[in-house]
Amino acid sequence: MKASQFFISTLKEAPADAEVVSHKLMMRAGMIKRLGAGIYNYMPMGLRVIRKVEAIIREEMNRAGAVELLMPVVQPAELWQETGRFDKMGPELMRVKDRHDRDFVIQPTSEEVVTDIARQELRSYKQLPKNFYHIQTKFRDERRPRFGVMRGREFTMKDAYSFDRDVPAATLSYQTMFDAYKRIFDRFGLQYRAVAADTGAIGGEISHEFQVIAETGEDAIVYCPGSDFAANIELAEGVPLLSQRAGATQALAKTATPGKSTCADVAMLLGLPLAQTVKSLVLATDELDERGDIKKTTVWLLLLRGDHDLNEVKTSKVEGLKAGFRFATVAEIEDHFGCKPGYLGPIGLKKPVKVIADRTVARMADFVCGANEPDFHLTGVNWGRDLPEPDVVADIRNVVEGDPSPDGQGVLAIQRGIEVGHVFLLGTKYSKDMNATFLDETGKPQLMVMGCYGIGVTRILGAAIEQNHDERGIIWPAAIAPFQVAICPIGYDRSVEVKAAADALHQELLDAGMDVILDDRGERPGAMFADWELIGVPQRVVISDRGLKEGALEVQGRREAEASKVAPAEVGAFVKARLSA
Repeated sequence: MKASQFFISTLKEAPADAEVVSHKLMMRAGMIKRLGAGIYNYMPMGLRVIRKVEAIIREEMNRAGAVELLMPVVQPAELWQETGRFDKMGPELMRVKDRHDRDFVIQPTSEEVVTDIARQELRSYKQLPKNFYHIQTKFRDERRPRFGVMRGREFTMKDAYSFDRDVPAATLSYQTMFDAYKRIFDRFGLQYRAVAADTGAIGGEISHEFQVIAETGEDAIVYCPGSDFAANIELAEGVPLLSQRAGATQALAKTATPGKSTCADVAMLLGLPLAQTVKSLVLATDELDERGDIKKTTVWLLLLRGDHDLNEVKTSKVEGLKAGFRFATVAEIEDHFGCKPGYLGPIGLKKPVKVIADRTVARMADFVCGANEPDFHLTGVNWGRDLPEPDVVADIRNVVEGDPSPDGQGVLAIQRGIEVGHVFLLGTKYSKDMNATFLDETGKPQLMVMGCYGIGVTRILGAAIEQNHDERGIIWPAAIAPFQVAICPIGYDRSVEVKAAADALHQELLDAGMDVILDDRGERPGAMFADWELIGVPQRVVISDRGLKEGALEVQGRREAEASKVAPAEVGAFVKARLSA
């Protein structure tokens, strides 16, 4: 490929609305052009990266035994109504009508459509297992699209769906996909972690996220450096930080804390460790009647150590809160506690509440909590003596760095990550709703057990850049770079010798199977080098009259500070070895 035949459109400055590094650099490198909020044109340079990502995914999915098909972007609402997701998904699901006033959706995912295929085509146990996948445009009507391709409304995703006869077989299919994903991300050349995750709105029994490590990542990844334990912070178990509850050593006392409504302020005022305080959070659950009106509200008091934060995902799994909860209103809090937030506690309530204590709080002694009176806290509080045992003891907090690892193999560390892949063992969630059955050996119908597996194809680009960039621009891993090698001849349009050498090397690298571009635009060296550093091509070869006279060309890796001088006859082998490494 010659640059004059291609389309290169770089910018010195990123548009003002570009927020994160990947968004800025993709815009500056001419990889994307904004069309609307969260909607982009993928320009030739960016599309080359997408196609390389897709090729690696296809090779590994096919290797794992998955079968490619293609499902439509626009799908009939009837299928989504069968599973209830037409209403449950909320405003992120783009709903449209055709000229006959029939409802359709612009798909964000394809569980319904693929299950419809399976229930029509997979009739016998002899046809199982089966895994269908496609790489297709998706649309999610994000309330606030941002960060370029990281949180766009239209994007490309690879989604796969496995169908098995029972849970053991489905677990094997899940493991096959998990292993395929590891090969995919290894081939991308990205630093990543596979972490246990919550199944979320998709549902299912088991779930893992594939997170590309990046300081700018939205997700917190919890892992143990001394073991294989890794989990999203939403799922990471917070073990009790006290082995057992100590006996009371202090008397219960009402202590003045004027104007100190936070645990941190109270601890500082009293000269106590923050870990000796307990914070109160108040939730409410509503029981509805047949018309959807509230017939009963239950108020819940959640107790966490003062230096810990609530984990809402874990909280949603506590019995009594699984159907959904909300934070209580100020009126509800005053009605039950006789006090506004800031001085709340479990002692001296006006009305009964359900008390949930985090595992660590349940083992605390002589702790400090609100007195349910403005400007006062209670010190020396002890379970059993001063207040009854909690109604529920549960893991409801976020872990923090240095906590013991749940596997007992060390302490936890936390790093940031960008979710780019997710695998789920769905079970029969969708096959039950859509009556997707097969006939077993006895001729009896059985529900298919499903798994689903997604990779954000276009999101990979943003994640790769967030992990691999410097002040000059993008640093692509060789496997997904738009070009592997850029030949930069100085004076291509002025020197016969330089032009001949550049053309010859270009052909040699092409013949060797390398993805190479020859910059024949006649740009000044500084501008030419800046373009390819911004675009992030892994290897650059500079050809000049001076170098040819000295018998050496300059080869420089994108991460290297200085170039290596290589004899012209040896450049092809030299570059190939670098790319292979």
